[in-house]
Amino acid sequence: MTDASAIFDRLKQDHDKHRELLDRLMQTSGDSDERESLFEVLTKELKAHAAAEEQALYSTMMRKPPTTGETRHSVAEHHEIEEALNDLAATDMSSGGWLTKFKSFDHQYRHHIDEEEDEHFPDFANYLDEDDMRHMEKVFERRKQDEKADAEVTPEKKEDAKE
Repeated sequence: MTDASAIFDRLKQDHDKHRELLDRLMQTSGDSDERESLFEVLTKELKAHAAAEEQALYSTMMRKPPTTGETRHSVAEHHEIEEALNDLAATDMSSGGWLTKFKSFDHQYRHHIDEEEDEHFPDFANYLDEDDMRHMEKVFERRKQDEKADAEVTPEKKEDAKE
């Protein structure tokens, strides 16, 4: 196989940015302009990253039978993360309920990216070849840029989300 570190380093770079945004959001309070702005940046960043990661990495890994279980698990978590973001967007930022939901989201998202970095990426590297790497590197940046331009904060209570 090949050295897959470039694509995984790029994904980790995004994850580090996400961790920083989560940390900064945790320091905000109430329905402040800072909280609203950071939440919008985080939402657009996470939605764009997930879409690009799914098209570049996970579509590639679905074609590798030994990794389809891990792949499906991560894609399902992406859906849960988007639902949680939408639920946060539909919750009054000045309420204590928003902070409670945000702390739960923070824990959920950090668990997801830690699992990707510590378990999935090292395993996936065993199944990638040069063609896979070229495809993923090309697709990830293009798709992320396109998705980020179109990403929106979409308020929707979790209980109203369509399954």
